[in-house]
Amino acid sequence: MYQDMYERWLAAELDDADLKPELESVKGDDAAIQDRFAVALKFGTAGLRGVIGAGTNRMNIYVVRQATQGLANWVKTQGGSQTVAISYDSRIKSDLFAKTAAEVLAANGIKVRVYSALMPVPALSFATRYYNCNAGIMVTASHNPAKYNGYKVYGADGCQITLEAADAVLAAIDKHDYFDSIELTDFDAAVAADKIVWIDDKCLRDFVDAVLALRPGNDVSKLKLVYTPLNGSGLEPVKMLLDRMGVTQVTVVPEQEKPDGSFPTCPYPNPEIREAMALGMEYARRCNADLLLATDPDCDRVGIAVRDGEDYTLMTGNEVGCLLLDYIINARRAAGTMPEHPAALSTIVSTTMVQRICEMNDVHFEATFTGFKFMAEKLAEYKAKGNYEYILAFEESYGYMMGDYVRDKDAVTASMMAAEMAAYYYDRGM
Repeated sequence: MYQDMYERWLAAELDDADLKPELESVKGDDAAIQDRFAVALKFGTAGLRGVIGAGTNRMNIYVVRQATQGLANWVKTQGGSQTVAISYDSRIKSDLFAKTAAEVLAANGIKVRVYSALMPVPALSFATRYYNCNAGIMVTASHNPAKYNGYKVYGADGCQITLEAADAVLAAIDKHDYFDSIELTDFDAAVAADKIVWIDDKCLRDFVDAVLALRPGNDVSKLKLVYTPLNGSGLEPVKMLLDRMGVTQVTVVPEQEKPDGSFPTCPYPNPEIREAMALGMEYARRCNADLLLATDPDCDRVGIAVRDGEDYTLMTGNEVGCLLLDYIINARRAAGTMPEHPAALSTIVSTTMVQRICEMNDVHFEATFTGFKFMAEKLAEYKAKGNYEYILAFEESYGYMMGDYVRDKDAVTASMMAAEMAAYYYDRGM
């Protein structure tokens, strides 16, 4: 079966010139062919994720086309605006996969809003709701090694899709062949016909405005900060935000500033891993910085290191989550912006210290299953019932969510709040 599928792909006229040489290179290698074709990448609530390459068990334009055709079929059943937002990060072929998804959607009569340059997860979640879309697509493999890419789908609420929606999309995907049953149009022609529309700068500015509106407003002008986007998508929104906050002493790690899907200085670009933070910590020492911020390639996670004597300490997600919660409570009370019935959210595998902080401060607390879609569902429940207003949601793996404009991990907002928190405590010698 997998040999037959391999032969079919090998004989096909493939639109991506990188695929045919790879298929030729494994001719006669049964194990390599089996690895590429024995199974297909499985679509779920986290979308798709796999090694980039040729085959049904790889990330390539044919797998993306099939997945997007399934998504298009589902969107057609949803009514509403019949619009999908698309963003992508710096990974290898992310821009190609984003363009491919747009071509399929446009051919199916679905309007596409796509960022003209790479943008992070929170910007995609924001745009999905900003344009009243039925869904959003984020092309990313998050913090996996460079050989991976992926495809995350968001619902109209800006959250990653539910299990029920994922099952419906998967059922639609399974009805389509990789080559013969996909609707496809030319990208440039669809742009000319206004079927594919670029997301304009106002959307990004409004996103940053929404982030800034959460600020308690403590002075950050004395803060010395080093930032690294780890060659990912965080540079433009995070730099724009820091500038508008008034952080004037910012050093961006030059080797990790520009988008680069090969991640040459951090092969595993996960800020939870000390090796990924090593170059940033070196620059922090050179600059005698107060704070190091590092966002992962799709900018939904942020790692933090703080000065500790002559060196720097890399803080855990649990530590930062607890510090942020305590700071937000105190800062919002001082500013008079604390909700009447505040709530905080975390997960069943995160620290229990957060519950104690909530108890001490009369803040409602709930722990959900792991994953921000569960915390975002709880946020939606609060809004529907009008009983609580959340002030922070976090999990131990460097994910934080604040505000109601993004419904997933948001390293842009977390970077702002961490910088302001650091400045607040340094001003007090703490």
